[in-house]
Amino acid sequence: MKQGPGTVIGIDTGGTFTDFVVADDDGVRIHKEPSTPDNPARAVLQGMRHVLGETVADVVHGSTVATNALLERKGARTALITTAGFEDVLEIGRQTRSTIYDLHVQKPAPLVPHDMRIGIAERVGPHGEVLETMSPASLRAVIEHVSRLGAEAIAICLLHSYANPEHERAVRQALDATDAFVTASHEVLPEFREYERSATTVVNAYVGPVMARYLSTLATSLDADRVRIMQSNGGIISLAAAQQYAVQTILSGPAGGAVGGFELACRAGYDNVITFDMGGTSTDVCLCPGVIGRTSEAVIGELPIRVPVIDVHTVGAGGGSIAYRDPGGSLRVGPESAGADPGPICYGRNGTAPTVTDANLLLGRLSPDHFLGGTHRLTTEPVRSAMDDFAKSIGLTSLETAEGIIRVANATMERAIRVITLERGFDPRDFTLVCFGGAGAMHAAELASNLSIPRVLVPRAAGILSALGMLLADFVRDYSQTVLIRTDQFEKQEREATFAGMEERARREYDEQAIADAPLKLERSVDMRYVGQGYELTVPASDDLGEAFHREHEQRYGYADTRRPTEIVNVRVRAIGRTVKPPLPERAETSDDPSAARAGDASMVFDGSTHGAPIFDRALLRCGNRFRGPALVVEYSTTTVVPPGIACSVDRFENLILEPATATA
Repeated sequence: MKQGPGTVIGIDTGGTFTDFVVADDDGVRIHKEPSTPDNPARAVLQGMRHVLGETVADVVHGSTVATNALLERKGARTALITTAGFEDVLEIGRQTRSTIYDLHVQKPAPLVPHDMRIGIAERVGPHGEVLETMSPASLRAVIEHVSRLGAEAIAICLLHSYANPEHERAVRQALDATDAFVTASHEVLPEFREYERSATTVVNAYVGPVMARYLSTLATSLDADRVRIMQSNGGIISLAAAQQYAVQTILSGPAGGAVGGFELACRAGYDNVITFDMGGTSTDVCLCPGVIGRTSEAVIGELPIRVPVIDVHTVGAGGGSIAYRDPGGSLRVGPESAGADPGPICYGRNGTAPTVTDANLLLGRLSPDHFLGGTHRLTTEPVRSAMDDFAKSIGLTSLETAEGIIRVANATMERAIRVITLERGFDPRDFTLVCFGGAGAMHAAELASNLSIPRVLVPRAAGILSALGMLLADFVRDYSQTVLIRTDQFEKQEREATFAGMEERARREYDEQAIADAPLKLERSVDMRYVGQGYELTVPASDDLGEAFHREHEQRYGYADTRRPTEIVNVRVRAIGRTVKPPLPERAETSDDPSAARAGDASMVFDGSTHGAPIFDRALLRCGNRFRGPALVVEYSTTTVVPPGIACSVDRFENLILEPATATA
């Protein structure tokens, strides 16, 4: 984004709050607005008026509109045009089951019902050869059929169109006269694997009109040329591009958090990090071993989405996660959440079910007088009453139940971190846990202790870091093309020609969007596998692709077979345009005495024991301040819990650094 001087605002729509970060000549300020799930634009516009008034600003926005439309099955009425005989690819899917022992498992219904899936007589081979020409009569018949269905969106996905999109282009051109939102697979995902390509194209069509209406509302209220949208890959694109490729925004909120967490950690001198984002509904973790982890596969609502995304692993544990007794009598937490309305009991909005936030309040790990900077007082008595009733149902005391809720939620989040570290060949002891989100800093220290992670970094205003990450994001577009060729047969001239075509498209689209100041940087990579394997790994393009692949395979799976031939499945180009970043404060060290920041006292419970603890106002903590837990650090957007035995210090970037006693000995 050509930001330059002026005001820039990052906006992240979450399940409970919509977060705002405003950067201008006077510095950075923040705001949290209760989300309005029935109409997310209302919270965005209300928050904009609160923080800006009549000021004009450039906007970078991460939205859950497309995600919610997909999860709640509230997208557009969609039709699918595909090669005759392949109408049921969406319904057949893959023969994998997430719950293999569930005898009553039900596959989710496809987004496009059978009567909305239309086959057209044509056929292209896997190498792009035309096996059956698409006749004008067949095309007219299909277009007439579609027009009678009343579809709001139309997805086009013909067999092997990644190798030759000629027929798809003809169908798309014939649909230009319709009012429907039209998307073709060769534009969205020119890669092999028919099910994933079909599913991704259909998702783009299904959520496209919903996203387009939402963005049009924002464009009407704001200057559309000043609005940029966060993508799932950690980059920003123009509003028009987001309307056309809505599927690329599905995980934009978590992507903003990963970008912000990694950027702030690198500035503080830590480049091996695990980002930990705990919000009201879920927790997102991402492994960043020197770079932000990325993948080309995601599953949302049991549907595969094959577009480049930041590799975020999500679990249903958040501050609003509801505690309950399962049929076997065990204490369970989540994934159901109290959300924004009614929210946790302590919010005073008629919530009745105990949540993780309520448990933290009862244990003294959340100050009722300092929530949202003291602008909203949390109610304690209704929480105590509801926890008493719930505790009786499981045969525990209220405090035991509250600690049990925290332990169960922590166990869920610990498993998520193990999935992205130990299961991928990485040792958590080599990383720094960067926590953010409204609830992250209340749990991060205990998680780090349990997993032997040596330190926790809590950024300033951690509760709105996803919104700040959007201001730190660059223009990023990803391009791919399936080639399916043995590595030793992919001649240098052919490889260069393939990359050159993709890079030309990248430069053209970059010039059209004009949302960054720096020259375009192009990064090449390839998806590789051993011949005969079913899935591939992505490695940077180099003169010795084989050696790079063997190293990556050994890191991920623990072995490499250097005698086995390899093949290149896809070639990829990432286009990056650097944006101007808002300046972030850096302070000189002062005294190590934090007493000037003391704002009161708390009574906190850990392992059944009650501890008196100081409450520190984070706005008054200074670089060099040091103290040891138990303690509570309060600020507008979050609360940091420092358990007993944990050392806490403030670095020159105003981050809190939490270290277990063993790490500081």
